[in-house]
Amino acid sequence: MDQPPTIENRMRAALGELTRAERQAATHILSHFPMSALGSITTLARAADVSSPTVMRLVQKLGFKGYSDYQAALRAEVERLLVAPLSLPGNGRDPQPHPLQDFAVRVVANIDATLSQIPAEAFLGASDLLADPARRVAIMGGRLTHAHADYLATLLRVIRPEVTYLDDHLTDWQQALLDLRAGDVAVIFDIRRYEGNAVHFAELAAGQGAEVVLITDRWLSPAAAHARHTLACHIEVPAAWDSTAAILVVVEALLAQVQGRLADQVQARLNRLEDYFARTRVFRAPRVGGRG
Repeated sequence: MDQPPTIENRMRAALGELTRAERQAATHILSHFPMSALGSITTLARAADVSSPTVMRLVQKLGFKGYSDYQAALRAEVERLLVAPLSLPGNGRDPQPHPLQDFAVRVVANIDATLSQIPAEAFLGASDLLADPARRVAIMGGRLTHAHADYLATLLRVIRPEVTYLDDHLTDWQQALLDLRAGDVAVIFDIRRYEGNAVHFAELAAGQGAEVVLITDRWLSPAAAHARHTLACHIEVPAAWDSTAAILVVVEALLAQVQGRLADQVQARLNRLEDYFARTRVFRAPRVGGRG
């Protein structure tokens, strides 16, 4: 029997339907979950820089009669998690596991957790925006995620027109704002440590009427307060840095979804691109039977 969604997952699923102030409160709760919501409603509202009525509306949208009901359910859920037995993947069948195994297990667990945490509505909503050729797309990465932003932009440009990659994330985004129209899409990557430019770009783009798609970690960048769709990924691994493997899976899944919706257009663009490659001899064909 399927387990009901946790309060955390319910809140993440509701992000796209919240008002700006409610999303700000939810972002604060999720980035400090669960401790942030165990105090008084006044304390939480002050910490999130919203009003107490905003917090009340948020918990009511999650299906609770009031803040005390929300807190009681949250405490019960935390208690269940604390007493639940630990279940770690074993490798008893292999007395000498491959040296990649421990790390790979954590990465696969991150991918599984990411898939269970991102609401289908958020993923499909982001795909809808990216698949709309009438909307221009600007894509911004960060210190550790610029490669993912570049990868998304490179392949998205094959699928559809009007895609811009903000190569210099320190200054390009201000110039991008000059041409960003209401309804256009700003895709922003921001994982811990969160970058001020990402948050400012999200805020100003949303203020101009653009739709912000945020790809972040499970603690949520502050840019989530301005995002139409937030795709939160698990990134923890036993290393001095975070893993971005789950982020790459999400990026490739978005590309596949958009390509599927624009299949005829994509094939025509691919044919033209291959013709340009052939005429300009960008790639060299492998020699058959020749010496290496």
